[in-house]
Amino acid sequence: MVERVAEAVAGCRSVAGLTAGPRARIMTYRAGRPLAGVAVRDAEIEVGVVARVERPLPETARDVRRAVRPLAGGRPVHVLIGDIAEGGAT
Repeated sequence: MVERVAEAVAGCRSVAGLTAGPRARIMTYRAGRPLAGVAVRDAEIEVGVVARVERPLPETARDVRRAVRPLAGGRPVHVLIGDIAEGGAT
């Protein structure tokens, strides 16, 4: 499921990438490499993103929530904007 959430977030035009946020708290540990920027928990889904400067941050967070909500199974979706990409860079 974390991969599907990450793919949904990657489809948001104002998201440059995922981030684990401060102290790497938004992370899913799994076989192989951990997935930074997505944490699926029993009671919530948390997503950390690097936003592009082209849109207001509340709109970016709303877009991420909309993209993830169909996968959330009724859980709330919390979005952390952990950084801003300048000039379209990630």
